[in-house]
Amino acid sequence: MEKELFKKIQDSLPNEPGIYQYFDEKGNLLYVGKAKNIRKRVSSYFLSNHQHTLKTIELVQKIKDIQFTIVNSEHDAFILENELIKNYQPKYNINLKDDKTYPYIVIKKENFPRVFLTRRKINDGSTYIGPFTHVMAVRELIDHIKHTIPLRTCTLPLTEKNIKQGKFKVCLEYHLGNCLGPCQGFQSKEAYSHSIEQVQHLLKGNVKPVIHNLKAQMLDEANAMAFEKAAITKKKIEELNHYQTNSVVYTKQQHAMDVFSIAHESDQAYVSYLMVENGRIIQTHILPLSVPLEESKETILIFAIHYFRTNLSSRAKEIIVPFELGEKVFDVKYTIPQVGDKEQLLALSQKNANYALKEWKHKQALLSVETIEYSEVLEEMKEALHLKQTPNHIECFDNSNFQGAYPVSAMVCFKNGTPSKSDYRKFNIKTVLGINDFASMKESVGRRYKSVIENKQQLPQLIIIDGGKGQLNAALEALTELGIQDKVTTVGLAKNIEELFFPGDSKSIILDWHSEAHKLIRNIRDEVHRFGIQFHRSKRSKGALETGLDHIVGIGPKTKELLLLHFKSVQKIKQAKPTLLAQLIGDKKAAILLAAFEK
Repeated sequence: MEKELFKKIQDSLPNEPGIYQYFDEKGNLLYVGKAKNIRKRVSSYFLSNHQHTLKTIELVQKIKDIQFTIVNSEHDAFILENELIKNYQPKYNINLKDDKTYPYIVIKKENFPRVFLTRRKINDGSTYIGPFTHVMAVRELIDHIKHTIPLRTCTLPLTEKNIKQGKFKVCLEYHLGNCLGPCQGFQSKEAYSHSIEQVQHLLKGNVKPVIHNLKAQMLDEANAMAFEKAAITKKKIEELNHYQTNSVVYTKQQHAMDVFSIAHESDQAYVSYLMVENGRIIQTHILPLSVPLEESKETILIFAIHYFRTNLSSRAKEIIVPFELGEKVFDVKYTIPQVGDKEQLLALSQKNANYALKEWKHKQALLSVETIEYSEVLEEMKEALHLKQTPNHIECFDNSNFQGAYPVSAMVCFKNGTPSKSDYRKFNIKTVLGINDFASMKESVGRRYKSVIENKQQLPQLIIIDGGKGQLNAALEALTELGIQDKVTTVGLAKNIEELFFPGDSKSIILDWHSEAHKLIRNIRDEVHRFGIQFHRSKRSKGALETGLDHIVGIGPKTKELLLLHFKSVQKIKQAKPTLLAQLIGDKKAAILLAAFEK
């Protein structure tokens, strides 16, 4: 936005607290900010007597529209700012750099709730605990729950009506002692709810109530002369005691606390978070953050605190931080410890943040070296193949089928000489019948670059077709139909002697076997083979399951799911005893299944 244009709207900006939004000429949201005084804060971006970083100058040059929202207080502005950043992720705001989907433990909202691991958090009324950055620790926690508290794992609709009508029979999990059989009314809803309460205690790191409950249960079992059951319960108590001793005690204070620290350099920051309950650390997280504009450590840490406490539903009334913060969570005590247990907690958190930043810097240094090395290799490839552009972006296609069945194609992508796995693509061939590699290649290439064009993505500088001249010509047909045949170089890679050839050329190019360019092409070829074969095997496996169960009349999807859940494969179902099958799915369906297997 030109200064003249800004001057025209300056007087319309309020001297009130609120949030302001910057938009570019296309209406894209560039930045969201909060302010005690909107007019003063926005003006600071455009006044020449302020020193700005290059990125801030770049932002200002792109601003074509400013919108604002007045709120009642600075705290309300903070909340609104975070919501807008979370929903729109503007380019110039602090944002999560790590796009991994971390797992949650969910207590499903249903009759007799299941407890399991998920990476999808949906607004269905269920209770989600997490996200967790250490998947192994979560699995260990799930295992402790499974071994300690019997819960159902099936997906049966356990309504009161269905249970009373006797629609279900207990499965193998009941006989193994992992479930108490609510599907047949062997466990009441009240008793099951008590088990869920025990789970919630465990998830909060509060082991004592669970151990107390198990001790009472063991005593009842011993009094009833059920010594085998009492021994199993005793083992569960021992497991929980071991789990409890593995949690290191850092403070004698039993109230919940959140501990935050930050390590920051340039446009990268890491915030370490420790969740402390009952004197123990029950969760640890490292949050990587991208910081496009020059922001203070205070601003970054405030952003991270809001993120963690919102996503992890923290109710702690004390927050441990390394320095004073201007904006604070309402009704929460902030502590900057100098000595004692809290200072040790903060030091531990800071150690983790520093280590994360150190690792990032180390990886950046390695990446820089690799980029230099690969740039030389790509220049060598450009010269060897007589390309107009350096092939910094290469995509390679390969077909796979098994005796004409399950035809698939795979595409791998290399950027700056290294795999870009988020850009890999799989193609189930839809329009080709029988064995026709040429038509399969045409379909996959056509679908890939139709999508690239529609989504306005960058085309690669080089496309490699793994196959003969027939596959190359088929790919070229697809590119011609899309009108991009002259915008990208396409070559074929012969499978036998690894020669490269261009469309219409009678002679091929054979690179020096020991050259780095040839090594890179072989790596790309091997990677597309690996990726394609992996996809094809997966599809064949699914196909084998379908032919084994899906076409048996009288065996529906839910029965199939139940069988595969317990037996893991069709082969093991075939080997199962008839009595066990009948126990799982009923006499009638077991008879249908056995008759189908005998054919």
